[in-house]
Amino acid sequence: MNSVGQPFAERRATRIVILGGGPAGLYCGLLLKKANPGLQVDIFERNAANVTYGWGVVFSDRTLASFQRADYKTYTQITEQFVIWDSIDVRYRGETIRCGGHVIAAIERRRLLNILQERCAELGVGLHFGVDVSSLADLPMSDLVIAADGVNSFVRREHEELFKPQIEPGKAKYIWLGADKVLDAFNFIFHDTKHGLFQVHAYPFSGTSSTFIVECEEETWQRAGLDSAGEAASLAFCAGLLKDDLNGATLLSNNSRWINFPTLKTRRWHGEIDGHRVALMGDAAHTAHFSIGAGTKLAMEDAIALATALEQYGDIEHALDEYELERKPVVDTFQRAAQESRTYFETLKRYLVLPPMQFAFQLLTRSGRITYDDLHFRDVRFGDRVDSWFALSSRVSADGVRSSEGDLAAPQYAPPPMFAPLQLRGVTLHNRVVFPVMPGALDSGDSDSFLQQQINVIAQGGYGLALTPICAVSPEGRITTDDTGLYDRERRAMWAVFVRDVHGKSAAKVCVQLGHAGRRGATEPRSQGLDRLLREGGWELLSASAFPYTRKSRVPKEISRREMDALRDYFVQSAVAAHEAGFDMLQLNFAQGYLLASFLSPLTNCRRDEYGGSLEARARFPLEVFDAVRAVWPASKPLSVALSATDYVEGGSTVEDAVVVAGWLKERGCDLINVLAGQTTPAGEAPFGRGFLTPLSDRVRNEAGIKTMVGGYLTNSNDMNTILAAGRGDLCVVSPR
Repeated sequence: MNSVGQPFAERRATRIVILGGGPAGLYCGLLLKKANPGLQVDIFERNAANVTYGWGVVFSDRTLASFQRADYKTYTQITEQFVIWDSIDVRYRGETIRCGGHVIAAIERRRLLNILQERCAELGVGLHFGVDVSSLADLPMSDLVIAADGVNSFVRREHEELFKPQIEPGKAKYIWLGADKVLDAFNFIFHDTKHGLFQVHAYPFSGTSSTFIVECEEETWQRAGLDSAGEAASLAFCAGLLKDDLNGATLLSNNSRWINFPTLKTRRWHGEIDGHRVALMGDAAHTAHFSIGAGTKLAMEDAIALATALEQYGDIEHALDEYELERKPVVDTFQRAAQESRTYFETLKRYLVLPPMQFAFQLLTRSGRITYDDLHFRDVRFGDRVDSWFALSSRVSADGVRSSEGDLAAPQYAPPPMFAPLQLRGVTLHNRVVFPVMPGALDSGDSDSFLQQQINVIAQGGYGLALTPICAVSPEGRITTDDTGLYDRERRAMWAVFVRDVHGKSAAKVCVQLGHAGRRGATEPRSQGLDRLLREGGWELLSASAFPYTRKSRVPKEISRREMDALRDYFVQSAVAAHEAGFDMLQLNFAQGYLLASFLSPLTNCRRDEYGGSLEARARFPLEVFDAVRAVWPASKPLSVALSATDYVEGGSTVEDAVVVAGWLKERGCDLINVLAGQTTPAGEAPFGRGFLTPLSDRVRNEAGIKTMVGGYLTNSNDMNTILAAGRGDLCVVSPR
């Protein structure tokens, strides 16, 4: 209820109070007053009018269009003060790599506030500086209180039960500094010191100055003694660190301190508190990591949306609902991108093995908002340099031996990364695109026609590699009755014909995938549904432990050591048969809940012998199978493993586990990891979506130092080229349409 007893849902606002005189609060105040001159608007700010912290504020060209529509006068004043650039420089390993086409503008934060303050005063907004409000009771009665008092908002903090905030502190430390130096581009600067890696985000914001944000891991910060350094000592350290980059310029501080960036999300953005209708705005409701330059942008766009909603709708409650419904999805999208970007910079040391060009491309595409096609469109020259570098790094000599980059000249024309060759031992794939041969009625009378259809697709599509579905190493290793394998003469002959015809009709190589269904076996054909128990017949199932896959599945037998010996020999026999059938490459399936995967996951392996317990013990038998197959598989042919990178279940296998296992496999002669995920148990909930496996592949590839194959609903060249050029994978499995 308001002061005259009217419910909030039955009236328009006549007086609005705004807490916080930052860009969001000031902009919202002037927009509200401009739309309704009779509305009383008061802004309360604890600092003096000319006091602010920080340096420059960054805006994208899209934001400017919304400012122009919202208030043309401030738009003109702001843009007249802008420093605009369209290039990003990546300074890494002594090289500077420039990419253009990134239209970004910046303005001094103090100047932005002055423009907004002057416009508020002109329109009749009440400005109250130096007022430290600590309770809603200290405010005059109003129809609406807008809390724009920043990430440390007392309104949100004291009423968490209403707004339900979640704050996740960043893992890295950063300090926000300035310099009396004018840069001509946004600079990402990387210095690997004796203490660890320091990274810098630097950009111009006026005709005389630039922002320098210095960031590092907490361990690096501690080793450098910065945990006990005050403002002056921190400034001196950073000045020494950036001596060559500053080139004589002075580094500046403004109450600058090392902090962790807090990512804030709130479930609700408005509600009623002690008779006050309150709405959160800007950093009081949400934050986005500074590496995507969206904090002030999002806050001022909140102001536009809230002011517009209050103008358009006849009651406050409806307006606040519309404001939240409009802005929350937009902010969520930016926060997801910011989270990807923040995580990238917090774990950036895994990418220090990348060459400068690939490192720069990886950095520019880190959040997923910019892709290979985007960069080609923004800067054709940069895109061509990426293609040339990738082609050069992928080039192989006539005898199939990869040449060193120093011995080769850059090609005059370079195809996109997906069309670059890949050398795996003695096998050269003529491009990086993998076609997954679809499971079908391979054991039925239509098997020949089905395989011929698949061969035609491979030939017409020009794929570099064809990957078979899982071929069982024994009849009891089948998933369904329709599955095939290499365990008898007829099936070996069928696959030999398949390989011969693929080679005869295309340049593609063929990889056979060997596996054993384990507890996921003896089910109806997949066309009848997933993991549905056979209605008739069936066979004994084996698994690491005696747990059924679903509540309706057969209970498997815990595999004994004698049965493990027999299973290992089945894999060896099938590997020999695969070589005789002419396959170019072999992949062992350690993924998605099948038999060998059941040893790796703590969800499916509760053994008390030497094959259960720690990750090392759980991996013992799968690694034994790998070693036995590697011993018989020709050294000239690559050997791959399909590995689940995560179970997507609390207490299950994690990507950290996958990195360790991938490292062990690499040491034993594994050439490639096919990164898969989930399906270890039906409880696993994968975030299915385009490219959902890419972050997992990125981690396995760059932390374990092994090539990866990645799928996950990849349907277009842009996605695949982005993955390959950034070093997030080496082969891409196209998703069948």
